[in-house]
Amino acid sequence: MALRLRSHRSRSDDNDMNRLLCCLRGWARKLKRQTMVLWFCYQHPQTPWLPKWVSVFVVAYALSPIDLIPDFIPVLGYLDDVIILPLGILLALRLMPSAVLQECQLKAAEWEARDLQRPVSKLAAVLIVLTWSIATIGAWRALG
Repeated sequence: MALRLRSHRSRSDDNDMNRLLCCLRGWARKLKRQTMVLWFCYQHPQTPWLPKWVSVFVVAYALSPIDLIPDFIPVLGYLDDVIILPLGILLALRLMPSAVLQECQLKAAEWEARDLQRPVSKLAAVLIVLTWSIATIGAWRALG
């Protein structure tokens, strides 16, 4: 007598999962778009120094090929992607003058429509590696 295992997932569970995935994809696209808006904002000549520097740090981190907190670290690995990066984007957008923001949103929409390749911040990757190196050396000295 062979036992047959049935899936306990219903169609409504599948629909809920599809809606969640769709929502997450939309959120990721919005973060990508906002990152590009900030990329154009920090290059804009009328951007004041504070929003410019906040934008530089947020964009450099967002476009860095290396995470400050690696994703393989449970919970904390995704903290930067889910909390830190969106909060940085929100802060930079709130500080940005509305005229600069509107102009750069148009540029980002054009960029997105042309489906151009996303820039990569190699400088941010180097800074993250340096940060981890300094932290590792400091921890080693403290323990040894």
